[in-house]
Amino acid sequence: MYGMKHKSELSFPNTHKLLKSVLIGLVVCLGLLCLYYGWSFGPGSRRSDEEASGSDGSDPIFGGFVLHRDFDDLHEDQEHNSEVPKSLPVCDLQFSDLIPCIDRNLIYQLRLKPNLTLMEHYERHCPPPERRYNCLIPPPLGYKIPIRWPESRDEVWKANIPHTHLAQEKSDQNWMVVNGDKINFPGGGTHFHDGADKYIVALSRMLKFPADKFNNGGNIRNVLDVGCGVASFGAYLLSHHVIALSLAPNDAHENQIQFALERGIPSTLGILGTKRLTYPSRSFELAHCSRCRIDWLQRDGILLLELDRLLRPGGYFVYTSPEAYAQDPENRRIWNAMSDLLKRMCWKVAAKKEQSVVWAKPLTNSCYLKRDPQTQPPLCDSDDDPDASWNVSMKACISRYSAKVHKEKGSRVAPWPQRLTTAPPRLEEIGVSPEEFQEDTGIWRFRVIEYWKQMKSVIQKNSIRNVMDMNSNLGGFAAALNGKDVWVMNVAPVRVSSRLKIIYDRGLIGTVHDWCEAFSTYPRTYDLLHAWAVFSEINERGCGAEDLLIEMDRILRPDGFVIIRDKPAVINYIRKFLTALKWDGWLSEVEPRVDALSSSEERVLIARKKLWDEGLTAM
Repeated sequence: MYGMKHKSELSFPNTHKLLKSVLIGLVVCLGLLCLYYGWSFGPGSRRSDEEASGSDGSDPIFGGFVLHRDFDDLHEDQEHNSEVPKSLPVCDLQFSDLIPCIDRNLIYQLRLKPNLTLMEHYERHCPPPERRYNCLIPPPLGYKIPIRWPESRDEVWKANIPHTHLAQEKSDQNWMVVNGDKINFPGGGTHFHDGADKYIVALSRMLKFPADKFNNGGNIRNVLDVGCGVASFGAYLLSHHVIALSLAPNDAHENQIQFALERGIPSTLGILGTKRLTYPSRSFELAHCSRCRIDWLQRDGILLLELDRLLRPGGYFVYTSPEAYAQDPENRRIWNAMSDLLKRMCWKVAAKKEQSVVWAKPLTNSCYLKRDPQTQPPLCDSDDDPDASWNVSMKACISRYSAKVHKEKGSRVAPWPQRLTTAPPRLEEIGVSPEEFQEDTGIWRFRVIEYWKQMKSVIQKNSIRNVMDMNSNLGGFAAALNGKDVWVMNVAPVRVSSRLKIIYDRGLIGTVHDWCEAFSTYPRTYDLLHAWAVFSEINERGCGAEDLLIEMDRILRPDGFVIIRDKPAVINYIRKFLTALKWDGWLSEVEPRVDALSSSEERVLIARKKLWDEGLTAM
């Protein structure tokens, strides 16, 4: 760890000449040592003020921190604790867009051999502990505080994402246009050149939704937009009270999701490759693919079967692509093969017009039970858990409904917005009563009010848009923010991943994640991070709090806030790193009221990240 120093007593002869020689030798050795470290570890351009090589030989740029003691022990010598640095190294500018677990350079360096045809190289491959970055990710030169929502839907600062190749590549499709020091987003897409708003209305009319509103009277709330581009489809769905989780990989169009998040649109990095997407079964009312260039027929239709797992009973798959309308032999062949596969999966065409076709998933198991037992794809084994999604391989089988869902002919979730506060039917699957759910909702409503009181003096209008709840539980924190113009990425830690289904049943979005690893997002993508008992949890698992702090800094935008709610010993320890992290732009710490969710004494620390000056970034 940083700042670990070991003193050794040296006994020198009294001879002045010998003393001078020894000192010169030491200076030369130190100079050579510094030169060696400077050349050997490229990712960092700057080191900690307290840096010294510890007895374990750890490197200050590569290699994660290790917590050698409990938080309580570390806090005993708070003022003189040599393990806490006054500053942290800053990575080179070339790493300003680093995503540690989606870094193709790492794949090459570790000599991994992913299957390129299955898109494994776009899936998560996290660095081993000795190759974790122990430096702060700098913003690009000229970085500005992002344009605020709702203006950000249509324009962002070019300096913040200085990657404009998409503007040239998609110039005929109205994805984005470079306009001086800004990048504008006209709302176009590959198959909706005239704008996503008109395309959404056209789809609503195809499906005969009331008043041409895509939410279908509140019955469509959660949408998965696969291969989303810069997420204009999701951006324009928001006015229909529909929230789309826009999904795209870090592929040849590597900055698509970075643009989407800079705009303030709910989106995330992901790929339909070999692993299940990190969402529970029956999460979305609709999946969308507009020229997403996915081979849906590969591996016995395994990717369509993954969408089937994620769709609710009766859910829709909107497919806008040449295969749905073009008459050339190859597109006709693909269309016929897809139609045959989806028929065997018991999907039916709900609407077809011009460039789009919409399929609907069955409401019950009836069609599955009528199939010939040898029909492919098969039904999944009864012991398969369709909600398991963290590092779980996709399966080429159909996830059948439970007996209850089959009998009730659907999920029976309330329409939006009632579903936000209505106890979902799946609560019983996780052992939570409706009364406990309502109590949780009320507690978080009070907690959020108290947070905002603490931050009232420094929060500017529309200064917070992208929010992450790092331990979402039942979604109470996000639900309490519903009246504010924000969206929340609810993160369910792996050990409580089963609770994520409740998040989706409430009409919210989220993902499963292990906080001992880096999150799959670009740097500087969230305005507010909320961490309730996250540090205590990873400490129990032997993961380093300092690694998580550096990861949070990577995700957090300059001028953004962290709200850390945890045990007093945890808060005391984290507070010592605030200056090194440059999170001391504004601070508040309180002892909150004890409530039914407080497993022990807690404290709340709210800190604000500073906008770095150009001199520090360039170092």
